[in-house]
Amino acid sequence: MPIRLQKILSAAGVASRRTAETLITQGRVTVNGRTVSELGTKAEPGVDEIKVDGRRLPQPKRARYILLNKPRGYITSRSDPQHRPTVIDLLARGGVRDYIYPVGRLDYDSEGLLILTSDGELAARLTHPRHGVAREYEVRVRGVPDRHALDRLARGVSIDGRRTATAEVRLGRIYESKSGPQGILSLVIHEGRNRQVRKMCDAIGHPVVQLRRVRIGPIADDRLKPGHFRSLTPAEVAALKRGVPGPAFKRPRPERERGWAASAKATASCAGAPRRRGPARAEKDSGAPSVKERPPRGRRAPARPRRSRPDPPRRA
Repeated sequence: MPIRLQKILSAAGVASRRTAETLITQGRVTVNGRTVSELGTKAEPGVDEIKVDGRRLPQPKRARYILLNKPRGYITSRSDPQHRPTVIDLLARGGVRDYIYPVGRLDYDSEGLLILTSDGELAARLTHPRHGVAREYEVRVRGVPDRHALDRLARGVSIDGRRTATAEVRLGRIYESKSGPQGILSLVIHEGRNRQVRKMCDAIGHPVVQLRRVRIGPIADDRLKPGHFRSLTPAEVAALKRGVPGPAFKRPRPERERGWAASAKATASCAGAPRRRGPARAEKDSGAPSVKERPPRGRRAPARPRRSRPDPPRRA
C-alpha cells in the first residue's frame, strides 16, 4: 500500500516527519533511482527502493518510546553547533543507541518531562497545535501575581505579535526567598511555541525563576529523578495515541483558593488561616449538640397507663 514518503522516512527512524519533509524538498531522497523533491509523493515500503543521501533506507525497526526527566543545562536536540550537552547524550550514557528524537521543546534552562521516540506519527500528534495536547508546568516566578495577572494568563496574552490560546492557571503556594516572595504557579497550556511559558510570565511582569514540566497529556511521573529515563508502558503509549487528555485541572473558587490575595503578606496569612467552619461544625467543636449528631427519630413508644391513686381521706 503506497504511503507518504515523509511518513516512511520517519517510521524507519531516519528523521522526524518535519525533518523528513526538509530532506525531500532539498532533493536528498530518491525513489527507484529518481530524485523526489515534491511533498506528498508516495512509495511502497519493501517494494520501492528508497535512498537518503545515496544510502538505502533501513528496514523499519520497532518504535521506541522513552520518558526522560530532563535536568537543566541540556539542549533538547540531537546535536548542538555550540557543542553543549544534549538529551541524546543522557540516553547514550544509559545504553540507548537507537535513532530517536525529542518530541517538542524544553529549553536549556528548563527541566522536567520529555518524550523521545522514533514514531513519527505519534510525534506529529503530540506537537501539532490542532490536537491541543495539554502540557502542565510548575513555574516559580518573581513576585506574587494577583488575581488580575492570573486571569490574563488564563485568557491569553500577546507574545511575538500573536495572542496565546486560553490556559489553565492557579497559584499554589508562596516561596519566601532572600530577594523577596515568589509565587509558584501550576500552568497548563495546549500549544508549544518557542519559550512560551517564559514569555507569558514576562508579559504579566513576573519573570520565571524556575520552570519544570510535570505532565504531558496523561503522562506524569513524580518518582523519575532528573537525568533518569524509562520506557513508556504499552498502556501509556496507547493513551497518547488515543489522545487521552489526562487528569482534569479545575480552577478553585477565588474565595477558597490559597494565594489569591493582592500582596504576599495577605496571601501568606490566607494560606495559614484555618478554614471557615459552618454552624454545625462550630457547635460540634464547642460541645453543643449539632443537628447531624442527633439520633434519627423513630416511632414513639406507647405511653404507659397512669396508676390510679386513691382519693385522700376527707376530714369530717
